[in-house]
Amino acid sequence: MSSTVEPDLELRQVNVVRGLALDAVKAANSGHTGTAMALAPLAHVLWTRVMNFDSGDPTWPDRDRFVLSPGHASMLLYSMLHLTGHGLGLDDIKDFRQLGSQTPGHPEVGHTAGVEVTTGPLGQGLANAVGMALAERHLRARFGAGLVDHRTFAIVSDGDLMEGISHEAASFAGNQQLGRLVCIYDDNHITIDGPTEVTLTDDAAARFRAYGWHVDDIGEAANDLDAIEAAIDRALEVEDAPSLVIVRSRIGYPLPDSTDTSAAHGAITGDDEIAAVKQIMGLPVDDPFHVPDEVLTAYRNSGRRGQGAREEWERRLADWGGNRERFNSCLSGTGLADWADNLPTFETGTAVATRKANSEVINALADVVPGLVSGSADLTGNTGTGLDSSLMSADHPDGRLVAYGVREHAMGAIANGMALHGGVVPAVGTFLVFADYMRGAVRLSALSNAKVIYVWSHDSVGVGEDGPTHQPVEQVASLRAIPNLDVFRPADATEVAGAWHAAIAGDGPAAMILTRQNVPVLAGTSADAVARGAYTVLEASQADEPALVLVSTGSEVHLCVEAAERLAAGGVDTRVVSMPCWERFADQDAGYRNSVLPGDVPTVSAEAGTSFGWAAHAHAHVAIDRFGLSAPGDLAMAECGITADNIVEMALSLLDR
Repeated sequence: MSSTVEPDLELRQVNVVRGLALDAVKAANSGHTGTAMALAPLAHVLWTRVMNFDSGDPTWPDRDRFVLSPGHASMLLYSMLHLTGHGLGLDDIKDFRQLGSQTPGHPEVGHTAGVEVTTGPLGQGLANAVGMALAERHLRARFGAGLVDHRTFAIVSDGDLMEGISHEAASFAGNQQLGRLVCIYDDNHITIDGPTEVTLTDDAAARFRAYGWHVDDIGEAANDLDAIEAAIDRALEVEDAPSLVIVRSRIGYPLPDSTDTSAAHGAITGDDEIAAVKQIMGLPVDDPFHVPDEVLTAYRNSGRRGQGAREEWERRLADWGGNRERFNSCLSGTGLADWADNLPTFETGTAVATRKANSEVINALADVVPGLVSGSADLTGNTGTGLDSSLMSADHPDGRLVAYGVREHAMGAIANGMALHGGVVPAVGTFLVFADYMRGAVRLSALSNAKVIYVWSHDSVGVGEDGPTHQPVEQVASLRAIPNLDVFRPADATEVAGAWHAAIAGDGPAAMILTRQNVPVLAGTSADAVARGAYTVLEASQADEPALVLVSTGSEVHLCVEAAERLAAGGVDTRVVSMPCWERFADQDAGYRNSVLPGDVPTVSAEAGTSFGWAAHAHAHVAIDRFGLSAPGDLAMAECGITADNIVEMALSLLDR
């Protein structure tokens, strides 16, 4: 949609965006000026001519999505949110990067209205945008274009394209033919260490064409509003491929001394240069944060340009004859009424690998948690993440099983994009040892409160013959260190069902840590109790307080039950506690925690991983504070001391002390 605003006014609008970036960074004495200044024309085109949104309702489900992958250029986004009326006041702009402000250093979803994703680590935003486009297409196929019909736009930088995650995400997007994804590449030829040519000689256009993208290189057009709009319009006509529009910008433009320099990447705070560039742009030198009334009015009008489209969408939704309950359930990321009744139960005494129980649980939930979409990094059967559904693809966009290929890092970030888009609850799986490849995305899931279910199987040296490269020992402890991530390591199939109940009922990310090997379904485990994080599985006597407590997770709980029975036979009243989720247990009141794990009772922990962190719960530890070894799984576990015999020995030694 071409602008109906006078060209002179549009130039003043663009320069006001540049001026706000200058003044906010100057006031904070911190931030990144150059990219925000250089891309002000692009942002202006997107927010006034292209994107469909309504600032009066920033969470309207059918709005276009915008992702600023180089999140360090946050003032570009904050300026547009302020000017178009998303609720950020001028005082918020003046408070850039200050304690408690609505304008933190990098955009944070849920913190600032209009911010769609939390970006910062480069490459993540690009992959998030892929996930958003994937979610839009999936929901459109299921519920129709009358309810779901929008685009995803992303700005990406040299740094985004250098990061390896961008290769994974772009390859996946090309294979999926995500025609409603438009990325604009800010090709400014500058990095912190100098010109990009120092480290980067890629042909980005050729690379993305090889991935199957539509590529349009418009050259030195960063200040040509009509050329930018025309390129985006061409991209919008491509339905069978994602699009990359390449724009050669000049970082810091029109700074008289710092344009096209590494200095412009960071904070421009020199009084003389700021005064000079404001004179060039026709802004008053002595009036920081200057926004003329006519500029603000024009931008506010653009911000409400989508009001009619939103109201028409609301009328279509009200008249829609489809299943409203399922649609609302998808949007809210929850189950239908009484969804938990579909959770399977498992017979005591049978032996089931928790990864296989995971498969049974998610397939039981698929119909009653309609937003659930599952997939893996080329390990669907191995991880128990297979849904009885067609593969999601360009031919079958309504499929609920996603093949991510061997792309763990992008898989996590794509899942974040899907979850934050809304309408999809993504479950993604791989081996636990590869959680390290995903850590950047997992951390952002937790920071963003994105409802992603991570499924990590093959959780210990019980993996066996593949050896220490594939045997996780430190991964569970490292994941527990991430705030706002519930890490579930279920003892058996019953606890797997309980962990999924807790995760679907929750509103943030969760991790399922699952066994390769079979483990017995225990008599004392409880699906309901998993939500409390820890509970008593076995009480050896009717004594008010046991003589000893064994606390464990996952495949070691049944070893503790065996050890407790032997200790009880020897006169030691022993309690066994299953602790599937440390985070949930920490949220319980002190009375409950002390009733399960009395601090003054000798306590031994048992877990087939490092002992790191267990000192908070136990006095002695059966653990693996070393790397594993290549051997059949049961022999590897025994060699590393994960046996009932060793638990008994450790318990008796503790009691002797």
